[in-house]
Amino acid sequence: MSETAFVLHSVPYRETSLVVELFTRRTGRLAVMAKGARRPQSALRAVLLQFQPVEIAVAGKGELRTLTRAEWQGGLPMPAGEALLFAFYLNELLVRLLMREDPHPALFDGYVEALQALGERGGQEEILRRFEWLLLRETGYAPDLTCDQDGRELEAGADYRMSAGQLVLSDGADDDAFPGRLLRDIAVGRYDAPGALATAKRLSRQVLGAQLEGVPLKTRQILIDLQRL
Repeated sequence: MSETAFVLHSVPYRETSLVVELFTRRTGRLAVMAKGARRPQSALRAVLLQFQPVEIAVAGKGELRTLTRAEWQGGLPMPAGEALLFAFYLNELLVRLLMREDPHPALFDGYVEALQALGERGGQEEILRRFEWLLLRETGYAPDLTCDQDGRELEAGADYRMSAGQLVLSDGADDDAFPGRLLRDIAVGRYDAPGALATAKRLSRQVLGAQLEGVPLKTRQILIDLQRL
């Protein structure tokens, strides 16, 4: 059975093949062996490109399947410049946080939308923040932004901090506290409110950092270095 996939990452295997990490709507993250894909005459060589939809068919069972067919579908503009780095960042997040063969159809659709937006409009911070939060929700890592750890609705005029994966009322001494009104905006997808994007970035950094166990994302460091330059 065939399905649409996106290449997240690939590494050489032996002399002529590749091990490719794919992201599909029906299967989720999937590892496949692309036999002979590194040969100059291989039809797979020009097809297994990141950020472009590919129709695939696989065979076998276990953690590493065999790619039996791959056809370029097209239809998405290719990100360029800063937007290309942002797209690599999305891929690294998926590789690091998604379990293999754990399908997330809504996340797949959000990924396609993010790539479309990056290709059409270039690098926009809102695209990253929306995708980060969707990924955290789909994987179960996102805190509840509607109430605190005691089940009380967040107050717009109060500040909150993260504690053990949940929001607690700040005592006023937290430099990294989050305004309740902005947390409520983020919860309903309102990123146009003043300060919402910056708050969403700080919040996702905290939550992602806990899940990544201190191992930094390579693409994030590249973006930081470029901003310093």
